[in-house]
Amino acid sequence: MKVFLRAITVTIALFILCGFAYPLAMTGISQSLFHKQANGSIIESNGRAVGSELLGQNFTDPRFFHGRISAVNYNTYKPEDKVPDKNGKTAYSGAASGSANLAPSNPALAQRVKNDMEAFLKANPDVKKEDIPADLLTSSGSGLDPDISPEAARIQIPAISKATGIGSEELNKIVEKYTTGRTLGIFGEPRVNVLKVNIEISKMLK
Repeated sequence: MKVFLRAITVTIALFILCGFAYPLAMTGISQSLFHKQANGSIIESNGRAVGSELLGQNFTDPRFFHGRISAVNYNTYKPEDKVPDKNGKTAYSGAASGSANLAPSNPALAQRVKNDMEAFLKANPDVKKEDIPADLLTSSGSGLDPDISPEAARIQIPAISKATGIGSEELNKIVEKYTTGRTLGIFGEPRVNVLKVNIEISKMLK
């Protein structure tokens, strides 16, 4: 009986500690010290949430910067993407992330890259195909990457300048403003947040 009672006591103590005290403490610390990050790093524009700085979005308007290729189209859905659920009601198939996971030898990958390259060159007629940065033709592992390289942003500036009437120098300043360097100066690569630069452009278009 003593062993049984001791086991019950330990179980209750761990339940309170791990199930309530620890989560509440972590939630309190994160909300007080890292409020924005704890709530999804949401970006607002004109008082409205327009996305997260951690998740890419699919931009097709020629007036805005385009991000990386996404195998899951950044989880955007069309009406035809709805599927019946177990109750017979139609609903979207659900959020997903991930790459297409195609091998380099897969013809489908070569065709996809070719199609995307042709589309990019059509939208950016002043660019040569050998000058297109690799990250504009490759998807990230998650398929939800919100950033592109500074080179990938700058190469789009002439076409965006023509579509918006905003000078190239001004667009360069926007890219520089939202360029983040290597973490601690050594980890990762410099990157530009596509959503942030596009919000800045949208404000200038009004």
